[in-house]
Amino acid sequence: MIISPVVYGRDNDINGDKIDGYPVILDDQTLFKIQAPTGSFSPEERANTITTRLEKFAEDNSLSIESIKLETQENITSIIAEDKILATLTEEDANAARKSRQELAEEYLEIIKTSISQFREERTLIARIFSLIWTVIATLSLLLIFKLMDLIFPKIFTLLESWKDTVIPSCRIQNVNLISSSQVTDSLIGFIKLIRVIIVLLILFLYVPFILSFFPLTRKISKQIFEYIFKAILYISESVVDYIPNIFMIGLIAVSTYYIIRFSKFVFRELERGNITIPGFYQDWATPTYNIIQFLIIALAAVIVFPYLPGFNSPAFQGISVFLGILFSLGSTSAVANTVGGIILIYTRAFQLGDRVQIDDIIGDIEDKTLLVTRIRTPKNVIVTLPNATVLNSNVVNFSASARETGIPLIICTTITLGYDVPWRKVHQVLLAAADATDSLLKDPQPFVLQTSLDDFYVSYELNVYTDKTRKLFYIYSDLHQNIQDQCNEADIEILSPHYSALRDGNQNTIPANYLPKDYQVPGFKIEKM
Repeated sequence: MIISPVVYGRDNDINGDKIDGYPVILDDQTLFKIQAPTGSFSPEERANTITTRLEKFAEDNSLSIESIKLETQENITSIIAEDKILATLTEEDANAARKSRQELAEEYLEIIKTSISQFREERTLIARIFSLIWTVIATLSLLLIFKLMDLIFPKIFTLLESWKDTVIPSCRIQNVNLISSSQVTDSLIGFIKLIRVIIVLLILFLYVPFILSFFPLTRKISKQIFEYIFKAILYISESVVDYIPNIFMIGLIAVSTYYIIRFSKFVFRELERGNITIPGFYQDWATPTYNIIQFLIIALAAVIVFPYLPGFNSPAFQGISVFLGILFSLGSTSAVANTVGGIILIYTRAFQLGDRVQIDDIIGDIEDKTLLVTRIRTPKNVIVTLPNATVLNSNVVNFSASARETGIPLIICTTITLGYDVPWRKVHQVLLAAADATDSLLKDPQPFVLQTSLDDFYVSYELNVYTDKTRKLFYIYSDLHQNIQDQCNEADIEILSPHYSALRDGNQNTIPANYLPKDYQVPGFKIEKM
């Protein structure tokens, strides 16, 4: 009867090709593995004990490596040094390693001697000096590589720029220019810049553990960093390979979205120029409509792309999506209201850029309008920003819309009150003369005067005039009032307040002196006897 040897260890292959166990380590290097227990000691406890003994022996330079030898007994073989046991091997260890006990002991003895010798050599003064020298050489090499990169990459960029429209052609389909040579060149330059960043980061990641590997005290850290880097590179490469189909789909969606947006831009640009007309669609709607459609196209593309993004189905990605959705819902109430208000204002055509408007008590010209706010520049050059929701809920008076859309000019008016002693025909004549003398007013249609009321002490005369220069209303009013004063003074008409009282005998006339005759004298008071 043949009895197969028992193989001990943490992870043994069924076919016997893989031998595993608990490692005996010296200077972060695995010397051999312990797989079988001895008495009450488990393989792990035996491996830790041997590791501790070897470390103490290696750190004590007074102990000679030549003193390490084998001592064979009936059932065990010991590796001893100056009467101190470093390791003990049994028949179970030999069976686990599939070797004789003597062969296994001699193999472990040679490994221990070599490792302790290397351990001590690396900690000598000469070894440390050489480590410093190699560190300096590696650092100078790193600086030299960066210097060469600074010289080579700018030349590559210059060469690509010189190839624009020559070596690097545009991408065309018949007469349609899909991608210009400049766009292709810029893409290549951006890709090369990305490669340069990746190279720099990779060199730095390798440089640090490479320097640490020169020194025994930091070699363990260096090894861990190398393992992290290689695991990360392996994981990224495998992920990229697995992700290639998704990358293809994302690229296809991105290209399709780009050309749909580009086609939409072409259509709405032609609508804005009037080359394409749609009944009921105004030219000034073209740009805002394009912006809205562009946003919707990008949003739809993002929704389609999301399932192809890495980690889309992960709990972290879903948690972030829910968090952002809640955050947007809580914080976007006013923003949504303003956006809806902006869209309504666009399609109701309440005003356009440059229009003179009055919103509540604010009068000015439309400086800018977006989906969120409307900006008005007052005649004093003060910029007033109004949320679109506020504008939508306010009365908007547009002074420019009539002249721009229908060709009917704006009527502006001003009121003057005069006493009943002034003939109304004369007043009409004077006011029309003042309107004729005012610039920025239209001669056709002709201005007209309305008598709006007959009050107790005066008559209200309203002068109505036409103008198409709505952005000069304040100056027009000022000039018109000046001309009314001049014309009234020339016609010997006193503009008096209803509350003005005077004793005409003995009081100075209210007309300015330059309008009075040169021989004018203030009359004296007349007193008559009763």
